[in-house]
Amino acid sequence: MRIAVVEDNAGLAKGIAYRFEDAGHAVDIIHDGADADDFLRNDGNDVIILDINLPGVDGLTLLKGLRARGDHRPVILLTARSDTNDRVLGLDAGADDYLVKPFAMEELEARLRALTRRGPQPIRNSIQFANMILDLDSRQVAVEGTMLDIPRRELTILEALMRAGGRIVTRQSLIEYIYGTGSDVEDTVIEVHISRLRKRLLAQSIKIQVHRGLGYALCETGP
Repeated sequence: MRIAVVEDNAGLAKGIAYRFEDAGHAVDIIHDGADADDFLRNDGNDVIILDINLPGVDGLTLLKGLRARGDHRPVILLTARSDTNDRVLGLDAGADDYLVKPFAMEELEARLRALTRRGPQPIRNSIQFANMILDLDSRQVAVEGTMLDIPRRELTILEALMRAGGRIVTRQSLIEYIYGTGSDVEDTVIEVHISRLRKRLLAQSIKIQVHRGLGYALCETGP
């Protein structure tokens, strides 16, 4: 799952990101409301964790804009406001859930899990490329029923490549998918992960094709 965290408190945003990254999810962090408004128009996140008190554009205005343009992704609002009227305003603006600061990370995780299980447009719980299926809930990948042992970072890369469906994914896109937008990570880190992942897939009919100067893509090599 890819999660957007829109929170101006850098420490809290990093804490949320670390928690979900440890669970195998990709996280993008945006600290400014105006920047978030631009980012969320073209991103590929599945869920948005949104603070109300933001610089630039406040969270409620941002949320109303999302809903007005037909963006129905699940949104969890974060705020220091505990008044019932503020909660009603948030829910009426289009929030799916509401969490008052300070909160336990375990509760945020539980609320996110609950959101993925309900609603008329539930989050896809699996993706497939050829005969390979990745379960997004359990973070396990299987080929024709046989489970593959793939470490967390390499699994996140595989998820990005599977979502692309055979299209080329650039190194920078992979860096952002694993570490979040704006991460200062060297390209060589991706090369190492790709090399390890290719070895994990040696026995499979799915390979990672290297496109020099462009990026990487999955391809099916046949039986």
